[in-house]
Amino acid sequence: MLHREDETGLILIGQPAHAWVSGQLARAWGNERFGRFEPWEEVCLAAEQHDIGMAAWDAAPELNEASGLPYSFRELPRRTHLALWASAARLVLPQSRYAALLISLHGIGLYEPDDQPDVARSDDPTVLEYLAGQHAFKDELLASLRTDHCYSPYALPDVIARNRRLVARFDGISLALCHALRFEHAHEGVPTADGEATITATPAGDDPSEYVIDPWPFGEDALTLVYEGRLLEGTFTDEETMRDAIGRAPWLVLETRLWPA
Repeated sequence: MLHREDETGLILIGQPAHAWVSGQLARAWGNERFGRFEPWEEVCLAAEQHDIGMAAWDAAPELNEASGLPYSFRELPRRTHLALWASAARLVLPQSRYAALLISLHGIGLYEPDDQPDVARSDDPTVLEYLAGQHAFKDELLASLRTDHCYSPYALPDVIARNRRLVARFDGISLALCHALRFEHAHEGVPTADGEATITATPAGDDPSEYVIDPWPFGEDALTLVYEGRLLEGTFTDEETMRDAIGRAPWLVLETRLWPA
């Protein structure tokens, strides 16, 4: 669950809603500089479903007694986070092996970042068990995809690496936009048609729903993202009371508009 501070109060945005925004970014992606990606539908599906493991938890979140609010995704106890991510890729598997592969790789990257080789690897047994399970699952899917004539061209290491990086960048950009950050934020290592670029999102004046994006990675001249959240008032000492309050909290339809520099 994502916590967004707003002048009206605290807006709760579910992780699947944030992932929906990731999917919207994916479906709008691509131009002469940034190129396209293949397989298109499968990568878009991975982007919009990458947080599916959080869906049941977000529907009945746990109380963070320290804050009196539901845990945000950044505050989740490690064991809870690992358990949720351990299920994510398998939940998508009935839809698509390729999307499940990208989601598994994305989950691996949260604890074993492929683009940060200097990050110390955890020696936590629960993390190591999670990673071992995901690597085994990933290897099983790769073996299946590489012998499938439909998917073998997209199971090549460089194609998978690019698609994995794209899903991660869709995720990062979406998180920043859903938080309505009021400062310029950069997203490094974004794949282009022939290399990488750093994309910068800059708030457009005082409007928390508008950003200028440079360089522009989308096919259209402007992009409007739509998603939903709930406005929660107060803090809580009892989990059931908190869940009841969330269930009664008013829904908000949120929009974020993106413009080229």
